[in-house]
Amino acid sequence: QVQLVESGGGLVQAGGSLTLSCAASGGTFSNYAMAWFRQAPGKERGFVAAISWSGGFATTYADSVKGRFTISRDNAKKTVYLQVNSLKPEDTAVYYCAARPYVSGTRYYRDYDYWGQGTQVTVSS
Repeated sequence: QVQLVESGGGLVQAGGSLTLSCAASGGTFSNYAMAWFRQAPGKERGFVAAISWSGGFATTYADSVKGRFTISRDNAKKTVYLQVNSLKPEDTAVYYCAARPYVSGTRYYRDYDYWGQGTQVTVSS
């Protein structure tokens, strides 16, 4: 059983940056592909980024965040990060960290077994 706790959200002006963190406990963190999803009010939870557990930590991004967001992981610290730059008002959402016990991440939230409670990111115009 893996427990995930996100942090780092907040209120930021358009064009600003944040670093989101997701700390894991339980399980063997290095055996999980990790991902970030987000959910805005009235919308479905959508894929943001994913990172594999090995193989050079392959990453994949939603088109809407490519070039602005960067996912990374530190297996020694059992933490996955999401660096979010050049924020836009449409990035406003609750950001969730997720884990699945496979090498690679996917874009589908149903493929993930463990979820954090979320951290709010609000971007003002």
